[in-house]
Amino acid sequence: MSDVAIELNNISKLYRLGEVGTGTLSHDLNRMWYKLRGKEDPYAKVGEENNRESKGGEWVWAIKDIDFKVKQGEVLGVIGKNGAGKSTLLKILSRVTAPTTGSIKAKGRIASLLEVGTGFHPELTGRENIFLNGAILGMTKTEIKRKFDEIVAFSGVERYIDTPVKRYSSGMYVRLAFAVAAHLESEILIVDEVLAVGDAEFQKKCLGRMKDVSVKEGRTVLFVSHNMAAVRQLCTSAVVLRNGMLAFEGTQTEGVNYYQTSHNTNSEYIHEGTIETAPGNNSIRILRFEIKPMTGDVISISSGFEFAIEFLNAKEDINLDITFEIKNSDDIIVFHNGAILTHDKDSKKGKFKVSAAMPGCILNAGVYKFNIIFGENQRYELCVLEDFVQFEIMNESAGSSNAILPGVLRLQIPVEKSFSI
Repeated sequence: MSDVAIELNNISKLYRLGEVGTGTLSHDLNRMWYKLRGKEDPYAKVGEENNRESKGGEWVWAIKDIDFKVKQGEVLGVIGKNGAGKSTLLKILSRVTAPTTGSIKAKGRIASLLEVGTGFHPELTGRENIFLNGAILGMTKTEIKRKFDEIVAFSGVERYIDTPVKRYSSGMYVRLAFAVAAHLESEILIVDEVLAVGDAEFQKKCLGRMKDVSVKEGRTVLFVSHNMAAVRQLCTSAVVLRNGMLAFEGTQTEGVNYYQTSHNTNSEYIHEGTIETAPGNNSIRILRFEIKPMTGDVISISSGFEFAIEFLNAKEDINLDITFEIKNSDDIIVFHNGAILTHDKDSKKGKFKVSAAMPGCILNAGVYKFNIIFGENQRYELCVLEDFVQFEIMNESAGSSNAILPGVLRLQIPVEKSFSI
């Protein structure tokens, strides 16, 4: 189709762990012979799913059988856990590495920003690196000169433009690298999770720029991020990768919802191993964490929920405290509350149980995660467990069971009514 900017057909990438090549000259020659005849690599057949939670063998598919199309002017979000194959896919699209099987059709030039400072030479100045990076991306010197002032202004490093980039901070590096990739006249822009290096103001600026190149200039953008709020705001569609395979393809809202709900939503944790293998460290070990509705069978907006944690404490003679944080699906902390468990430095070794409750009609429907922080005198952190337990608050209104109303809170505020005739 004429409006398709990128088309991927059966893209797979096989890696051998530990060694490069097949290990023997005869195997390498055999692989070359198969390749010359246009046949599949005979040693690729021993590959397996890229599941990092299992030990497996010596071969691994970084990505396997990826098929999808990206339309011109579309902003595609690429979502997935660490190790899902996102960066491998973008490297193949950027021609940094070649696929083991499959083919890619791309319409127009591709500018990619996969790692901070990719294509920069540390000994050259910012000015020289703009021309170097632009040439690597396939731009002429005339094109780069025409965009030069705009690139420098966007990057915000005007004062240091004639300073070698080896003296730049990581934030300055990514500012200049993104400015070059975003302003040069490529038809396709590929951006990996490098914007996390910049500050909040620059991230907002980058998102705005990517929106402009898509909407105003009709360019295609592929955007990898773990920030689901940014994916919702910027992207028009999304694909979700899991263990190197395409798990979902659809709109950005559907993709984010699929990614968030496809994780194991487990509201209870019970440790079944030895004390040494329990989550935590030598100071604190978690034995059990449970979340359940205060009323009814499921946690809903109106039911509220209560939670309890059991843990082993190995620290004596301190003021032990615990803090609970609840994060929403965009990793925004919506609740933070702490409690001092012992006073006058009278903590003892042994098992503790702490419980609390969140009333109904406070949090909106959605997926949430707990952070648990143990400390001493509310200053020194003894143990920090991020994203320890995930749970979901169901919607019981909004016209359907799946509808999500906007906002973080769902407070019930009394409204006074008055009429005038």
